[in-house]
Amino acid sequence: MITLVRRCAALCALGTLTAALAGCAGDTATSSGHTGRHARPPASAAAPSASAPPTLAPGLSGLTPVFENGPRARGRTVALTFDADMTADQGPRAAAGERFDNPALVATLRRLKVPATFFMTGRWAEEYPAQARAIGRDPLFEVANHSYSHHAFTGRCYGLPTVPAPRMRADMERAFAAFRAAGVERPVPYFRFPGGCYDQRALRALAPGGVTAVQWDVVSGDAFATDSAAVARQVLDGVRPGSVVVMHCTRSAAPATERALRTIIPKLRERGFRFVRVSEQIRAAGARG
Repeated sequence: MITLVRRCAALCALGTLTAALAGCAGDTATSSGHTGRHARPPASAAAPSASAPPTLAPGLSGLTPVFENGPRARGRTVALTFDADMTADQGPRAAAGERFDNPALVATLRRLKVPATFFMTGRWAEEYPAQARAIGRDPLFEVANHSYSHHAFTGRCYGLPTVPAPRMRADMERAFAAFRAAGVERPVPYFRFPGGCYDQRALRALAPGGVTAVQWDVVSGDAFATDSAAVARQVLDGVRPGSVVVMHCTRSAAPATERALRTIIPKLRERGFRFVRVSEQIRAAGARG
């Protein structure tokens, strides 16, 4: 969800975004962690298997369901999620040396044996296919969809260009195709809206794809942050049982995240938290896979 226009808004605006989206009426959808039977994952998202990732039942009027956090009373679990952001037009910046990846962060998760869910844009997978493939094949991790272009699925979303409604599903499916081309064999059927911005039109557009939209209840504040201690404090202050934490694995736009993890992970373990992937929380919420 990172874009340069968010340098000033990343910490505060994202914190209010979740609250603003939850409970809104009219054209804006709510995100409340629905439970129920799973919808069939799209063929583009994951190959059928005996242990298919769980998804949630469609929301009202058949809209794409939205998941925000796991059960609060079923153990002290927390899901760390990392957005691998790269927009469709950032190729020249990557060619000039800007790094949108963060191998050190992935290495830290592996060293500390922390499961995590990575929400990749298709453009990121194209730029770093070997890393996308390695993350997708690591049993600690799961790869989910963050759109292909990292363009917004609503208007007025942190200055991001907007995907027209007729192209929203195609943009999502193009990301799944990029994952397959990179060698990511089993992406999970979860989608995170760029910027976290969505409305009923977006939920309606993606519904035929059978995905579950995944939001969060803890904003790390790591976007453009340089103070790793501040990022760690924000996460530690916000986590509750069942929390989903949104972070980033892009070096140029979230340079403090890997250092913050070195504090966050042991501190949460000291508090009795167990790290899980988003799929485990969705299953615990009552979905069936």
